[in-house]
Amino acid sequence: MRSRVGQSRGRSAHELIDVGWRAQNDDGDVRRARLAFGAAYRRAELAGDVMSMAEAALGLGGVWVYQHRTTKAGALMRARLEHVLPLLDPASTMATRVRLRLAAEEDYRTGRHDDVLGMLEDAKGDPVAYAEALSLAHHCLLGPEHGQRRRELADQLIGEAARAGRRGDLVMGLMWRTVDQFLAADPHAHRSLAELKGMLAEADHRAVGFVARNIDVMLAIRAGRFDDAEILAKECVELGVEAGDIDAAAWYGAQLVAIRWYQGRLPELLPMLTELLHSPTLSPIDNSYAAALAIAAAQAGDHHSATAALASLRRPHLDDLPRSSTWLVALYGVVEAAHATGNPIAAASAYELLRPYAALPMMASLGVACFGSVHHALGVASLTQGQLDRAVGHFREAVHANLALGHWPAVVLSRQRLADALELRGRAEDAPAVRHQRELAEQLSGSAGLALAPAAEPVSARITRHGRRWRVEVGSRSIDVNQTVGLLHLAVLTANPGTEISAVELVAGVEGLGKAARTSAVSDQPVLDRDAVQSYRRRLAELADAIEDADTPAAADRARAERDWLLAELKAGEGFGGRVRAFTDDGERARIAVGKAIRRTIAQLEETDRMIGRHLRASVHTGVRCWYRPGVS
Repeated sequence: MRSRVGQSRGRSAHELIDVGWRAQNDDGDVRRARLAFGAAYRRAELAGDVMSMAEAALGLGGVWVYQHRTTKAGALMRARLEHVLPLLDPASTMATRVRLRLAAEEDYRTGRHDDVLGMLEDAKGDPVAYAEALSLAHHCLLGPEHGQRRRELADQLIGEAARAGRRGDLVMGLMWRTVDQFLAADPHAHRSLAELKGMLAEADHRAVGFVARNIDVMLAIRAGRFDDAEILAKECVELGVEAGDIDAAAWYGAQLVAIRWYQGRLPELLPMLTELLHSPTLSPIDNSYAAALAIAAAQAGDHHSATAALASLRRPHLDDLPRSSTWLVALYGVVEAAHATGNPIAAASAYELLRPYAALPMMASLGVACFGSVHHALGVASLTQGQLDRAVGHFREAVHANLALGHWPAVVLSRQRLADALELRGRAEDAPAVRHQRELAEQLSGSAGLALAPAAEPVSARITRHGRRWRVEVGSRSIDVNQTVGLLHLAVLTANPGTEISAVELVAGVEGLGKAARTSAVSDQPVLDRDAVQSYRRRLAELADAIEDADTPAAADRARAERDWLLAELKAGEGFGGRVRAFTDDGERARIAVGKAIRRTIAQLEETDRMIGRHLRASVHTGVRCWYRPGVS
């Protein structure tokens, strides 16, 4: 690199401009082109050569739009363009090219496209100017609603390349068409990619080759080849840095996010996400990293940071986010963060914004990472809002769409979420479907050799005491409620999933029933008979071991909560002198009492949180013997 810089010292501005355009258009070497154009501008400025100054300033803009991200670099490039513009003949092609570049830079920065599109007609008279204008306009139209218009621009650029006589224009046109097809889930996208690679094999173009290689990373992630994808991603970022691509680090970050997301390891990236979010080189209209940070923080248990990151995206309104090339991914991040933090309002807002694009895949930038079908995001948003029928429908569509994409990790995740939604809906006919979807997800993970995180366990409830109130948690949702007799029964059942417990054991020792026993004629039947007491004490011994051997603090807390409840039951069941108190009724009365108490409590919980109530209603069985079995209605 230094030798090339040294060689430029004896060259004129015209020669350096020629070197710059060959490097940029023919080779796609943005870094080398930038050095040549920078030297050319300084030479031309000293010589008072306005046309060469304008040509060099245009070249410094680079292959893409808004490549000068830092305040200093961006201001310098705009200042040079604005300086030469009034010195040019307003009717000249050069003035048109300068105005187009300025319009594109401003449109991209603000997430608009009106000005650059409005100037396309002005550039039609010159093939070079028109080819530049088409590519610049395309780069400003990367929102999901612009698919058809982008395809038209790409086709026009391919057609215009022959007139312009610059190989770079044809390569760029093919690249844009390939990207457009992947963004639209076009089944012929792979054909375009193969054609593009064939042209690059004849003569490399670093900037476009960098895009093609990043698409290869995305496809490796879709195939579930995470180790290969990570190696390819590292190679890509090195190539991008060497070629001077400002998005190299951001694209690498997006690919790592996709890999870790499907591996269930996203919190590992929190330091990287924080650094990238505050990087001055990040695109000003890229909000995907704030969304990724919100999800990672929530999964790490930092709900304060997750809520703050989510709030930053919604200020002042979620629909104010610019429709950039990462808009769909950012909205998906909002949906997942809203689900993780229990925010149905944010989920509802994101749902309405995403709904028109249900048929599209959620792709980052120029196809460098894919998070599956938009239907999946709509399903998660529906789940968060408690719209379970709607969630089931979207997840079913997501499975089919992800199969069509060949995105196997996304298929697995959509099947798992479909099972979650069916389980929460709790219809009698849903139980076999829950098992079927989980089995299919597990089979796909195994047969395809996907290095995925284990399939999600069935959503389970946890009921623990918090001060004078009790907390009921199902998955990521939680509510705090007052103690009831039915809640105490549910606490024991949920702490022992799959274990059958007799109604007599559940009812014995509850203070309310103890009072009822004292107001009735005393019989010989104890509230806590000797077998029940022995059963409780055996369980207390097991819980002591569980507390001591617990692998996690959460497991120890669950064991302590059940231990405290059992101790209270034993104390409540003792009469004077430690004798067992009497209970006047038989097992049938206990069955009725437990059933009523549990159903009443579930109904109250359902009024507060419908999803939690439905889960318990579907998973708890009452009768002579009671049990809690998540995923079984």
